[in-house]
Amino acid sequence: MRHTYPTISPILPALAAILAVFTLAGCQKKARAPYEWEFRSGKTCFVRTDGTAVAPRKAPAQVHRATVAANRIHGRPYRWGGGHRKVEDSGYDCSGAVSYALIHAGLLESPTTSTALKTFGKPGHGKYISIYAKSGHTFMTVCGLRFDTGYGRGAKGPRWHTTPRPTKGYVVRHPPGL
Repeated sequence: MRHTYPTISPILPALAAILAVFTLAGCQKKARAPYEWEFRSGKTCFVRTDGTAVAPRKAPAQVHRATVAANRIHGRPYRWGGGHRKVEDSGYDCSGAVSYALIHAGLLESPTTSTALKTFGKPGHGKYISIYAKSGHTFMTVCGLRFDTGYGRGAKGPRWHTTPRPTKGYVVRHPPGL
């Protein structure tokens, strides 16, 4: 009795390769470890006593501009939709605040949503700026210091934070070159 073995259609390896490409193309770096701030002289931003931040002297100009812009709206109240219809606003939501800093740094043209920030720039952590985004919330770090509208003590709204924050479910992106 002679055994016959099934042959693999030449189409199956091609389909597997196509599936792998689409799967990998859709991958984005997911944040796993919680955000934690640790001051390192000359590498990270530090917080002044008034709550505003200072970027390291040797950081690129866009980083200094993002920090100065975030400082301008630091302490403003949280307002859902704030910063979207007009960049200069009396209150900001999470994506409005992140958009404000990125626009004034010359890295974004107009305000955008937290969902849209999931595909901003390049995947992964940046050397200077990282954007953590998921549907419904976003925050960013500038030289390791977190700029966020929530997950801190006291009032809500755009503020600099050094407290840890969970990042499960967030996609991490960064501006190219930063």
